[in-house]
Amino acid sequence: MNKDNTQLIRGVTLPSATALNMIDMIGVGPFITIPLIIAAMGGPQAMLGWIVGALLVICDGMVWAELGAAMPNSGGSYRYLKEIYNPEKGGKLMSFLFIWQLTFSAPLSIASGCIGLALYASYLFPSLGVTFFQHDVQLTIPFLTSFKFSIIVSPGTFVAMGTCLLAVILLYRKINIIGKISEYLWVAVMLTIAWIIFAGITHFNSARAFDFPPNAFTLDSAFFNGLGAAMLIAIYDYWGYYNVCFFAGEVKEPGRVIPRAILYSILAVAAIYIVMNISILGVIPWQELSETATSDARRFIISIFMERLYGDWAGSLATILIMLTAFASVFSLLLGYSRVPYAAALEGDYFKPFTHIHPEHRFPNVSLLVLGFVALFFCLFRLADVIAALVVIRIIIQFLAQIAGVIILRARKPDMPRPFRMWLYPLPAIIAFAGFVYVLVMRNNFEKEIKYAFVLLIIGVILYLIRLWRTKMGVSKNQ
Repeated sequence: MNKDNTQLIRGVTLPSATALNMIDMIGVGPFITIPLIIAAMGGPQAMLGWIVGALLVICDGMVWAELGAAMPNSGGSYRYLKEIYNPEKGGKLMSFLFIWQLTFSAPLSIASGCIGLALYASYLFPSLGVTFFQHDVQLTIPFLTSFKFSIIVSPGTFVAMGTCLLAVILLYRKINIIGKISEYLWVAVMLTIAWIIFAGITHFNSARAFDFPPNAFTLDSAFFNGLGAAMLIAIYDYWGYYNVCFFAGEVKEPGRVIPRAILYSILAVAAIYIVMNISILGVIPWQELSETATSDARRFIISIFMERLYGDWAGSLATILIMLTAFASVFSLLLGYSRVPYAAALEGDYFKPFTHIHPEHRFPNVSLLVLGFVALFFCLFRLADVIAALVVIRIIIQFLAQIAGVIILRARKPDMPRPFRMWLYPLPAIIAFAGFVYVLVMRNNFEKEIKYAFVLLIIGVILYLIRLWRTKMGVSKNQ
């Protein structure tokens, strides 16, 4: 039996797994990116970004569902890529590259939720937005490119760091208890969303919501570029539907629970996002929303929305609830990602200390602590600097390789047990692959993020080859 199964406790049920996925997906993203999506397409037709994005992640969700049910141990893409591309051949390289990009993308994902929480908190405490220190950093890599990012220190920075630290403390316990915590957080998230949707529907103005500008649906380059930019933001907000795959070694009846948790969470969150955004457009004109995309008001647009409808008290209460929602997402993200270095270390593909399990509560405590404290550092970054690069890095290094991989694995191992088989195979995989490529290239100035991703890819390959050479040299010396 795999070591992963003997040391971890399978205590996560379908309700807990679905709740963890949903609170991971919702987070603070949809509450701060609504103006960005509206600005990307220049009108209410931006809802197409949410709708088409939902169809794309449903197709990709079936890829995750098939792989997750077939390989139900912790690690997610690390395990899938290694098996797909043959652990004796290219699988080692692919799984290493996944862990390499995760070194950047996982803490950035966690930090983005913490920063988003702090931005909303500035609605209640404006002094949190006062900047103590700001420095623009340019890191040049010889012969390749240079990275530009901003480091900012404000009172809000410490709120973000404190959020990350609290999530680590709450996760430092038995998985059964974590499942219960996730269900309570899910209830808080759903109540927040329900209130926002109720407020929008009861004050809904259809003429305002569907006030399309002239030529809104003219299929020209501006439309397709805008749709690509809107979908990139929507995908960022939808991501998390696969979270259950990363802690699959702690899921009960994984062959049944994993596919259902993925698909249930996608359908529920897609419905929530679409209804919520249309209801907001029925209250706040899209022109006003678009204008806030470049202002501080974008940080807490829902607070302004509720304040406009019910008064100051509603804006404050909405802010507190959204901060709780953001924390729930950070909690779920940190839980899922902390299991990946542990799974890799178990198989000798990562540093040995990450194999350590808490002696009483049986969870990978070293992996949790390291990932949490790296995320603390990334809380110093500007939120706008991470979203686009984060999405592009993951699509290139993880998602495209995995989508193609589900087809490769069917051909390489046709008799492999598959408790869930992709519906209408291979059509969803083809649609997902084409959709992610569209999001990569159909945006203005898309080359910058793609260049960053390829630099990380090249550096990862070099590090892998150095590690492989050192391993071979060590073996030859011992012979």
